[in-house]
Amino acid sequence: SYMKFMDIEKHLLLTGSSEVSWKDAIVKTIEEASKSIDYISSIKVVEQRAEIDGNRIEKYYVDLDLGFTLDLTRK
Repeated sequence: SYMKFMDIEKHLLLTGSSEVSWKDAIVKTIEEASKSIDYISSIKVVEQRAEIDGNRIEKYYVDLDLGFTLDLTRK
């Protein structure tokens, strides 16, 4: 008999950083996460912040809510 599995999405809160920009921090974090997490389906930028030295941004930080679909057929 055929059984349809429902999709279940799991979420992780990840923090990434970059010395270039917030966009670079987002892209790097997704690239790194995709090396160990399969089926990434969405991201939401929860927060952006930075370290300042004088009048210059030293480091950009992003908190991402990363969504990925669970593989319910895996044993």
